[in-house]
Order: sequence, then structure tokens, then C-alpha cells
Amino acid sequence: MVNIQPTLQSSSQAAAPPVLPPAGCRLQAAAIPRCLPPSRQVSAMRDPRRPLHRLLLLLLLLHHLLFLSFSVPATATAAPAPRTGGIASLAGMAWPTKCSWLPLPTCGKSHSYTLVSKYHKIWKDTKEAVSAKDVFRKEPISGVIALKGSMKYFDADFFNDSKLREMEDGAKEFNVPAFRDNRKLVAVENGGLHNPSALVFKSSWSDESKISERKRFDYPHSSSVYRPIKDEDIAFMSIIELGELIRTKQLTSHELTDVFLRRLKRYGPVIKSVITVTDDLAYQQAKEADDLLEQGKYLGPLHGIPYGLKDIIAVPDYKTTWGSKTFENQVLDIEAFVYKRLKSAGAVLVAKLVTGSLAYDDIWFGGRTRNPWNIEEFSTGSSAGPAASTSAGMVPFAIGSETAGSITYPAARCGVTALRPTFGTVARTGVMSISESLDKLGPFCRSAIDCAVVLDAIRGKDASDPSSREVAIEDPFHVDITQLTVGYLDSAEMEVVNVLSAKGVKLVPFKLNYTVESVQSILNITMDVDMLAHFDNWQREGHDDDYEAQDQWPVELRRARLIPAVDYMQAQRARCKLIKEVRESFTVDAFIGNVTDWELVCLGNLVGMPVAVVPTGFKSIENPPEAGTRRRTTVTTGIYAPPDHDHIALALAMAYQSVTDHHTQRPPIDDLGPDDNVHR
Repeated sequence: MVNIQPTLQSSSQAAAPPVLPPAGCRLQAAAIPRCLPPSRQVSAMRDPRRPLHRLLLLLLLLHHLLFLSFSVPATATAAPAPRTGGIASLAGMAWPTKCSWLPLPTCGKSHSYTLVSKYHKIWKDTKEAVSAKDVFRKEPISGVIALKGSMKYFDADFFNDSKLREMEDGAKEFNVPAFRDNRKLVAVENGGLHNPSALVFKSSWSDESKISERKRFDYPHSSSVYRPIKDEDIAFMSIIELGELIRTKQLTSHELTDVFLRRLKRYGPVIKSVITVTDDLAYQQAKEADDLLEQGKYLGPLHGIPYGLKDIIAVPDYKTTWGSKTFENQVLDIEAFVYKRLKSAGAVLVAKLVTGSLAYDDIWFGGRTRNPWNIEEFSTGSSAGPAASTSAGMVPFAIGSETAGSITYPAARCGVTALRPTFGTVARTGVMSISESLDKLGPFCRSAIDCAVVLDAIRGKDASDPSSREVAIEDPFHVDITQLTVGYLDSAEMEVVNVLSAKGVKLVPFKLNYTVESVQSILNITMDVDMLAHFDNWQREGHDDDYEAQDQWPVELRRARLIPAVDYMQAQRARCKLIKEVRESFTVDAFIGNVTDWELVCLGNLVGMPVAVVPTGFKSIENPPEAGTRRRTTVTTGIYAPPDHDHIALALAMAYQSVTDHHTQRPPIDDLGPDDNVHR
């Protein structure tokens, strides 16, 4: 990030440090600042009656030679550098016949006088007169000199001075007015909720014309489920189990909602995972669910089931804060697509859960979200609230989002099952946008079965999200895993490999082969530029100074200002090359690998491929108390599938969890151990 200081400074600002000419630089023909009123037509240097003017000009030129730097590209034509130094060469200069007064620097304000290259040579042996407009120009270093200096940050410092002047004039005449017109049209409101881009990313590797009419998944049924005595046991039941309790009227939605509202209020302040508890709405929706059931209408496994939404998802009449103090009191009169889908399935919204500020990491205006499995550490990822709240039994499931790791990282840290779906599977209407070609919504649940149930409810296309589509996902409950060939990376958890192999899956060593070495930078360029487009006004109004973590979005979005449109498009071309190579290299039905490997996170999001996050065990925390602790570090893995093949990742995750119980374990948020006093 380069901070270019203006050369005309107010008295409250410190003067910019002098810029000395680099070694070997040559001075190009330049215009001289105006120094006399236009009415005086006689050259000061040639009129002996003007000794003060001569002295003034000499002092000004001395000021320039000492404090300004000049450089000429090797390809540009420049006057020879004076052999005897800048001062000695002044005697041979031809001076203009028209000048105007220009003040010397004063203690009140600091002025710099920029020598601007034009078309007249004014150095030794030059006899040609120079127009007054081309003489000393009083202006900040914002013309050719500044443009020349700044072009290196765009990796485009190959233009000579005349081309730079042409570029400057063109930018002023055409670019800047167009920028301002476009901002007025689409960028006044922050968050990217309106006016989506015409550039639409399609992640499918197949012919979309083959997509048939959407069919609901064939869910399993739990025939022998009974209501537990303790609310704690109810809180950690799966969606399928809770749904059966409601369907058989062993438990009402109102009673179930009570259980989770109490837990949200009890544990929310401890792990800082809740922004808004939606009591009134929750009881209203629970009553509607109970009334429908009394009428003999059962909407399916989500009927009457409480859940939470990441607080970038808009719900009318409730705050949608985006986790940011700037938007802490924002209420959007928008009903997000995913909220409408869940409402129509009979689900009950009990809370708006923490998002990291503007969907970046786990820091928000109310603090930082903690990991229920080890309350001493943080949850990571902007879907911190959905992951931590699901892990702690505060909701049976929650909806989060991912642009670059915000589902996979917190799910892995908090030890919950989650799904990052194929890009475009779930419409994002009414959701704060970071990047229209990267953002995805997905569920955090107790199990892969629950993830499949939620995905079936929320998937779909919406006209207000051009990237959304009806993805041809098959029923994961009817996948014959014995017909699958699954690869495993070096980073795969071998227990998963062994379990799936024992279940009849063909496992083979695997590696994704691609030649694109800039995967991570492609994602950063794409994400940061897109984010800045959605929060352009936010930055211009200086709200980045109020951001909760100054080393996050503020730094990245200031840097994004220096990414040219040309190089943004080059990044997208490189992205297409990456997608082509990954598609050709994806010779298996799915593969198993580390779910938090940053290269793989970037690659998966750029390609748009789905991944199921699966808990696979626990290990001891670092530096535990001497007397021991129940806190643990979770171990997870990822099951990756090609785009539109979420059903394969889910089927393999379900097969693994059918014979393991890591996903059913409960974090020790109430009992850390007899001598573990962390954050009590």
C-alpha cells in the first residue's frame, strides 16, 4: 500500500519529505512555473530592470532542483543532462515572456512546484519561447510525475511522459466521470444486495440442459425415537430424531423452541456466538408449526425444527448487522431466499448468529467467537456463530456462508459436520455479498444426514441471483458407494480411508495435477476487488477506520484499489485455465483430503466444487493444565466431489458416520475439568 501525500498541505499537516532524484536520472524538457503577472510581457531574465524577479526565479529553480526528482524512460527522448550541474546550466535557459505571480513557500502552508513535461525544451541552447500555460504550474504532485511514480504499483511503468500526459487527460475526461456515474447508479448502497454483476460464473461441468425436474430426497425415518428426560439430551439430537418427536407429537415445536432459546441465552454470552435472539418470531413460527400438525399437515423433517442464520442473511423486522459496528442497527426490509425456503419447510428461526465483521474471520463488534471444544481458543472463519452454536447444542442446525474457508475452517475447529455446496446451488438473494462468483451458503449440522435434509430444503434458483441454478443433485440416500472410486491425498485422515474401504468403496492414491501456480493470488484478487465493489461507498466515507480488525478488510480493500481491471480479467482467465486443468485431472468420483489446507480451500472455491466437512476424532490440546482437562482439539477431514456431485460427498460422509461416533460427541462447555479454570 502506497500513501501518496499531496504536495499542497494544510497547516495542520506535516510537510512531505523531500524526494531526491535517483542516481543516473536525466532531466527531460519541462515547463517552468509561472512567476509574473500576465500584464508583464518582458522576460525577467533579459530585463536588467527586474533584478528581484531574476532572484525570485533563481530561488524557485534551486528549490526544484534540490527537492524534486526527475526520470525519463530509456525509450523517451530527453535533453542531455547538464554536465556542470543544475545551477550552472541556468544561464543558458530561454525564459517565457508571460508569467504570473506565484508565492514562495511560507510557514503556514507547504507548496511544491511541479515541473511538468511538455513539448518545449528550455534547457541549454534552447531559444524557443514557452507559453505561460506550460510554465511553472502550481499543483500537487498529481500529474505526470505522480502518475509515473504510481504506475509501478500496477506493474505498468513502461510509458513515456507524453503517453502518461495523454493517459492523465483521458482519465480526467472519460474514466473519472464514468466511474462516478456508475457509482451513483449501483454503489450508493453497501453490501451488494442489489444490482448483481452481468458477469456470471457457472460452475457446472455438465450440460445443464440435462437437468430434469427437481425431486425431493428420500429421507430415512427413525422408527424408535423417544423423548429424552433431560433437555441437554434433546439439544444434541439430530434433525431426523427431533423431527420424529414432533411428527409423533411426543414434543411440540413450542417446547423444542423453548429448549433452544434457553440455551442460546445461557451459552451465547459465554462463547459470543449470538447477535440477536428472535424470541417473538420463534414462538410465532413454532405456533404455526404446531397448528398445522394439529390440522394433519406435516411439512417434512424440518417441520417445527429451530435453527439459526448467519447475520449476513436478511430477515424483515430484525437487525442484519453484518457483524460490523457500522451496520449494528441496520434493518433490511428484505426476505432472503434461504430464509423463505426454510420458513416454507416449517423451520423455526430462533437466532441471528455471529458473522465476523463484514464476513471476515471471527471478530465482530461484540467480541470474538470461541470454540466450544476448547473455549480458550477462537472459532476462526466468518461463519463462527453457526459453527460454534451448532457445536454447543444451541441450535440443531444453522446456515453459514463461504467465500474462502468460512464454512470449512469453523466447522473443522468446532467439530461439526458441514457442507459447502456446489457454487450456485443455493440462491443468495438477500445475503450480503463479498464475491458474486465465490459466495456460497451451506448448512452446519450434527451429521451428514442432517446436511442432506437441510440442503434439500434450501437449494434452488432465484431470479435475483443470476448465478443460482437448479443443480442436478441426485438423492444421496440412494448412492451405491460400492460403485465409487475415491482418491485420497497425502493429507487425508487414514481412518476415513480405512472405514470407507471396509464399506466397499474403491480407494486409490490421488493427486490433483494443475500447472497454475497462482491459485491463492487468483482468489485474493477476485475476492478483494469484488468486495470493494460492494463496499466502495463504505471505504470512501472512511468507515474502514472504524472496522473491528484493522489488519483485515481495511488493508485488503485499500490494496484492491491498485488492481487494474486488466489484471482482474487476467486473473479470471487464469481461473478458467485452472478449472479446465482440475476438471481433466479429476479422474475419480471424489477424493479425501485436508479440509483446511489453504491451497485446497482456494482451489475448491475458485472451481466451485462441494466438500463435506467430517469430524474424525480428537487429540489433546497444547499445554493442558497439569491436572488435566476435558477440552480437546478436533480432528476433521474433507470429502471433495466434482461440481453438481454434492450427493456423492454426502453419501460417503454418511457411510463413514454410520459406523463411527465422532460427530455425536458433546463439547465440555459446562465441565472443563476439576482444575481447569479457563474463562469460568
